[in-house]
Amino acid sequence: MTRLIEEKDLYQLHSITSPILSPNGKEAIFVRTEMNDRDNTYYGYLYHINLETKEITQWTHLKERILNIKWSPDARYVSFLATRSKKNQLYILPTRGGEAQCLTNFMYGLTNYAWSPDATSIWFSANVEEGKDFTDMATKINPKRPDAYEVSGMRYKLNGMGLLAKDRHSQIGLLDILTQRVTRFTDDAFDYHFTALSHDGKKIVYAVNRAAESIRDYDFSSPLYIADIETKEETLITDMQGYFGEAYFSLDNRYVAFVGSALEPFKNAAHTELYIYDIEEQTYFSLTAAMDLPVGDYQTADVQQGAVAPGVVWCDDNALYFQMSSMGDTRLYYATLNGAIYPATPENEHVYGYDINRDAIHAIATISDPTHVGELFALNISTGEREQLTRFNQQFENQVTIVEPEAFNFTNDAGELVFGWIMKPAMYEEGQKYPLVLNIHGGPHMMYGNTFIHEMQLFAAKGYGVVYVNPRGSHGYSQTFVNGCRNDYGRGDYQDLMQAVDAVIDENSWIDQERLAVTGGSYGGFMTNWIVGHTNRFKVAATQRSISNWMSFYGVSDIGYYFTEWQIGGDMTNVAKLWEHSPLKYAEKVETPLLILHSEQDYRCPIEQAEQLYITLKSMGKDTKFVRFPRANHDLSRTGLPNLRQERLRQLADWFAEYL
Repeated sequence: MTRLIEEKDLYQLHSITSPILSPNGKEAIFVRTEMNDRDNTYYGYLYHINLETKEITQWTHLKERILNIKWSPDARYVSFLATRSKKNQLYILPTRGGEAQCLTNFMYGLTNYAWSPDATSIWFSANVEEGKDFTDMATKINPKRPDAYEVSGMRYKLNGMGLLAKDRHSQIGLLDILTQRVTRFTDDAFDYHFTALSHDGKKIVYAVNRAAESIRDYDFSSPLYIADIETKEETLITDMQGYFGEAYFSLDNRYVAFVGSALEPFKNAAHTELYIYDIEEQTYFSLTAAMDLPVGDYQTADVQQGAVAPGVVWCDDNALYFQMSSMGDTRLYYATLNGAIYPATPENEHVYGYDINRDAIHAIATISDPTHVGELFALNISTGEREQLTRFNQQFENQVTIVEPEAFNFTNDAGELVFGWIMKPAMYEEGQKYPLVLNIHGGPHMMYGNTFIHEMQLFAAKGYGVVYVNPRGSHGYSQTFVNGCRNDYGRGDYQDLMQAVDAVIDENSWIDQERLAVTGGSYGGFMTNWIVGHTNRFKVAATQRSISNWMSFYGVSDIGYYFTEWQIGGDMTNVAKLWEHSPLKYAEKVETPLLILHSEQDYRCPIEQAEQLYITLKSMGKDTKFVRFPRANHDLSRTGLPNLRQERLRQLADWFAEYL
């Protein structure tokens, strides 16, 4: 007999991520992350699996976070970044036994790194203060005499980080493993982000923006360079305005694959593409432009902690594998340099981590679907066969009632197909009527899809039907579709959401249309605010980390001054347009009881957005409640403190129960 899913089941979920094959393809490593109730934090552990015997061994046991795991080229060591000293430092662990050795003691930790081909050194990029070395102590701050923070540019803060240090830059260095001596490769006042080392150890690729400070606020380029290590001579790969990175050398060192998206003409709604740079010809082209789908993983989920997948994996004969988001799926795709592209994994699942053997046939991947949390699998690409290698979540899945979503679609007023999913209540009985919750994703350029989402399952366990949909603006569809909400917030996207509710009500007689709820976070919070100001069809609503006023958002958000222009099509010289799209303008029309949830350290959608909405509604005598979450930022629902993640879910469940 199974039981219903609860808020506290977050502690039962195991996040299996970062699968990496050994150089000979016969072993692999991965990370298992769990939430710890007693310590109210996340712990990650490194695991090893012998792919021939299927024996799994836990290699680390300390209470820490593990990320960016790699094999040394000779397979004698496994390296990883860990938080044993609060900052991410680099460790190497002998693969045939022994303790992990810490190689760095950098004041600000490391970001990316790569082993040299001879396994004697490691290239990396890390933050360092001007005029200092990586290991120098940081400038001490006297808490009794705080310094003023002078702001000269507009990009001076960031969600999850706070105020950005002005005298600190990311630089590239080389670490000798035997002596632990560090040699600087770059030493100036720009930010270098190391991305790749050639297989012969002669070239590196990095991104650096050397734009003058006077134009840096509006210069969003991340030029990629390939540099000769011996001479330091640079060759520009691309200087397109946009976001580019994750470079990878082909096995023969002839090509560099990199992923990114051009800024024009779609701004941050542009599809991410896979580009190929020919080192000999010094030219590049997009390999995926004709696909009209985004490269990468755009799934919205809440259980895959620390899931990071490679942008590209090269194989023999210059074959490539990469992720692509398509109609609710995140699948692996196979490509050749002549433009042939084929899906390499099936539909209706979420491949959120992977590695491919150089034979381009054998692979490992971490995979989730709507009724399975996510585990490690061995894949044979040529035959389609797969074998499940881990079962960390099997006990939980056997204990609880998991609802399988049903896919649906409809044609919107623009003639486009819109896709969504509906879940029946976990204890559904034929002939009974049930309330329905509309859950709206953030972004807006993300997507719901075929992955396990604890929050959706929890609502179903509470006795609600759940509908979630990808309205225009969502990723995973055409460029026209993902661009469809820009400069039109609250219009076409609103119509898609309302039409989705109509569609599921028409097809499911068990839905009690007098008991409808709506919720969402970030962009989904904006849409929740917009909905309750434009219709009274929902009996209750809950808005999370939302936007209520585009005029103030323009100045207080870490991205406000450019995101507002990109998405709404106006700035502070056109406040009428900003106000027209602001839910706060329609507060007087709100009759739906509204719960407002917001994090106090949210720099993306600052808490003043919630404060304005709450005080305005309260002053008008509206039924509303405001809950603030300390020590939480914009990512509360995904990576926040475990007790606050539970409390967030409890607040939503209690609010809906009161009115439904």
